[in-house]
Amino acid sequence: MSPSRPPSASREPLATWIQRCLDGETIAPFTLPGGRAVPHGEGLLELVPERPAAEARACVLSVGIHGNETAPIELLQACLERLSEGKAALGAPVLLILGSPDAIRHEVRFVTTNLNRLFRRDPAERGREATRARELMAAIDTFFTRNADRPRLHYDLHTAIRGSRYPHFAVSPWSEATTVEADQWRWLAAAGIQAVLHQHCHSWTFSHFSKYYHGAQAFTLELGHALPFGHNDLAPLAPMGRMLEALLTGRRPAEADPAHLVFFRVEHELIRHSVDFRLAFAEDTPNFTEFAPGTLLAEDGEQGETRVAEVPLAVVFPNAAVEVGARAALLVVPSPPPA
Repeated sequence: MSPSRPPSASREPLATWIQRCLDGETIAPFTLPGGRAVPHGEGLLELVPERPAAEARACVLSVGIHGNETAPIELLQACLERLSEGKAALGAPVLLILGSPDAIRHEVRFVTTNLNRLFRRDPAERGREATRARELMAAIDTFFTRNADRPRLHYDLHTAIRGSRYPHFAVSPWSEATTVEADQWRWLAAAGIQAVLHQHCHSWTFSHFSKYYHGAQAFTLELGHALPFGHNDLAPLAPMGRMLEALLTGRRPAEADPAHLVFFRVEHELIRHSVDFRLAFAEDTPNFTEFAPGTLLAEDGEQGETRVAEVPLAVVFPNAAVEVGARAALLVVPSPPPA
């Protein structure tokens, strides 16, 4: 099998759905244990249960928004194989999303621009990724409307482009109207999440879209380091896989004491304002590395120097190669746990 495909030994329709999407096949509706699967376009598959469980949520599970982040794709592949083999039965309405098939095929983060900054109503951007963002937003609108009687949930699974002090962490999107439910912290703790980063403003990511526009419980989940297909160690992600399987079957996921979760909040966004821009620390600096007051963080041809002020700051998602006008890093501080 090509290295740009997730491995699968099964030939069942659900187990091969990701591979067939990446191969450009037209996929017809099919049955699976506990329900049926209805395609809604490239990389979009709705799972409709015959008998939804009483506690089932309307779940959106998305992977591959960035094409080089393959571990979540392989993790979802393993869950679908178990479902297709009858080791679990569908018990919840689920929308599966393979976010950027073109970028996955080319083994790149994105083709023309970062898809995960375009999820807002009536985006001004045009081009391939903007068109895809509109398709994905419309699919979620329809799915949540069709399942309006159920609580809404969206987990958008990613991996980071660099190492991290906390390899498995969640980004909680900003919203004035939607509060994170306490059971989410227990579920995420049991699923192996180590840290949580609270956003401070609109970010227009995929999970932000579901939380802001639909009131869903929604998170971006960072699950380790971005690696090519076949190079991922899924063993550390087994707890996350068990949570995804529980959601697919309509069961409540396992819970754990969230006391070990470490919380942060965004203090500033570091924006690249010009072509003449550089980060003043090593390219391989891990996420959540803390810098002392006075430390030079970046130099920009228009904005000049950015230094840490009186309070130490940690850096998350540093990337000097972003487009001009885009975020080059989040600067974060520790935050107390939610009440």
